[in-house]
Amino acid sequence: MPADLDQQPQNHSEASHQDISAEDLRMMQQALALAAQAEALGEVPVGAVVVYQGDIIGRGYNRMITDADPSAHAEMVAMREAAAWLKNYRTLDTTLYVTLEPCPMCAGMLVHSRVKRVVFGAYDAKTGAAGSVFNLLQEPRLNHQVELCGGVMAEACATQLSNFFRQRRAAKKALKQAAKIQPSD
Repeated sequence: MPADLDQQPQNHSEASHQDISAEDLRMMQQALALAAQAEALGEVPVGAVVVYQGDIIGRGYNRMITDADPSAHAEMVAMREAAAWLKNYRTLDTTLYVTLEPCPMCAGMLVHSRVKRVVFGAYDAKTGAAGSVFNLLQEPRLNHQVELCGGVMAEACATQLSNFFRQRRAAKKALKQAAKIQPSD
């Protein structure tokens, strides 16, 4: 992950921050707690919750390695649980909170499921599909557009990700150094 995860891309306006509520902050904290669960499993720390009528109906965190499933992104896991709870793939009138800007795969699923609103933390300048690289969630040629609120608790979300990758790089470097100093047989 790039060091500038929490920096707002130039094509985003500050207007995305004016709709942040106390509820948005509380739910993003829930998503951050789920991201910590992913990190404990050695997964990239991204967490997500789906809210319907004030209640959390879906929770998820990255599980790609754990489940050997390339689609097991936090958003996918949370939305699967929410759809099962609603007994409908269309998750109308729901809000997804996620600690990292959704990727194109997740953005496509969010449009297809007709989620009403997406609130995300850190911007992703490499694969973000909510305005950083693409804006699939508000693409006018698609049959549904999603309300967006980006940069909510961006610093906390980006720090969690940056620390994870910093620790991962340090561990990899230590392994390489240990391999160099071990005597050969």
